[in-house]
Amino acid sequence: MEQQTCACHEKKVRSEQEVKSLIHRLNRIEGQIRGIRGMVERDCYCPDILVQSAAVTAMNAFSKELLASHIRTCVADDIRAGNDAVIDELLATLQKLMK
Repeated sequence: MEQQTCACHEKKVRSEQEVKSLIHRLNRIEGQIRGIRGMVERDCYCPDILVQSAAVTAMNAFSKELLASHIRTCVADDIRAGNDAVIDELLATLQKLMK
């Protein structure tokens, strides 16, 4: 797999299990999206596509898992180290997620 530079300002070292779990969830999402794309390509009826689109809940599960890990590790570690700015960063992230 090709390593790409992260577009974010910091990096996070994840355990092998965490990476495996997140990739598994992303693969499920990708499969669901491919299925919906196939429905569009096959000219399926709009309500049928909408029902499948609404069923794509895996992205929420992925975000919840990643957010929980971020709070348990990055946020907690920064607070323990006296970096309270991480709280403002977390609040800004939560506001973006809740739009």
